[in-house]
Amino acid sequence: MTMTSTSVHPTAIVSDEAQLGDGVEIGAYCIVRGPVTLGDGVRLISHVCIDGPGQIGAGTIVHPFVRLGGSAQDRKIGPEDVTAGFVVGEAGIIREYATVHAATNDHTPTSVGDRIFMMCASHVGHDARVGNDVNLINGCLLAGHVVVEDNVNISGNAAVHQHCHIGRLGMVSGGVVLTMDMLPFCTAILRNRIAGVNLVGMRRAGMDRLEIQAVRDAYRDLVRTGMARQDLIAELRARGEGRFPALLEMASFAENAKRGLAPGLRTARRDSFEGDMLA
Repeated sequence: MTMTSTSVHPTAIVSDEAQLGDGVEIGAYCIVRGPVTLGDGVRLISHVCIDGPGQIGAGTIVHPFVRLGGSAQDRKIGPEDVTAGFVVGEAGIIREYATVHAATNDHTPTSVGDRIFMMCASHVGHDARVGNDVNLINGCLLAGHVVVEDNVNISGNAAVHQHCHIGRLGMVSGGVVLTMDMLPFCTAILRNRIAGVNLVGMRRAGMDRLEIQAVRDAYRDLVRTGMARQDLIAELRARGEGRFPALLEMASFAENAKRGLAPGLRTARRDSFEGDMLA
């Protein structure tokens, strides 16, 4: 395999503690402080500021004026406190003015998964965990300790309260505020309200047609009715056992929700609405 050299612009400041992989490019006026590991082919285009401890996976591109590893926005945390820092996965794109803050503990970093797409001015707060193939659209905000599972889309200027959990293949529409947990495969269109399932996302993820229909039916028959959580869990398990893993995933999520589940809108809606809003 042909090896390519690392390139560091003369105006960049890079700590002696930093570890740079093969083919790393560090552009003009970047600052890399402390123990930061940049994987093969990472590009810091210019004016990027990174504080370690931190790690960026191979092939990730970081655009100008991004801040990674900044100290947590938490009044209990001082500049002298030890932090586990942050981790960003491979093959990501982090656009201008995005921020990922360091953890408030010394053992588990704030983490962002592979193939992240953080658009301009999106924010991942301290101790958050963001999965793979997540899209954070311009201006969306994840507070501290938020968990976002794989293949979630959070649209522009949406805000997620601290400690909230968003399930796999979820979709949060622009400007929505979530202060509750959101079931997998669902779509939020109002504050703490889901209004259908993420048909487009499930289809793009290659889910079986019958399983997608089972999720749609479960939303219509169970989630939207506002039934008690224990009854919801039991019904999802009964429908999913031996047939539809997605329903068992929803049941497990509901059982472990800490902030309560965002309810479904009671008003009947056309199935086409679920797809149109995500096209």
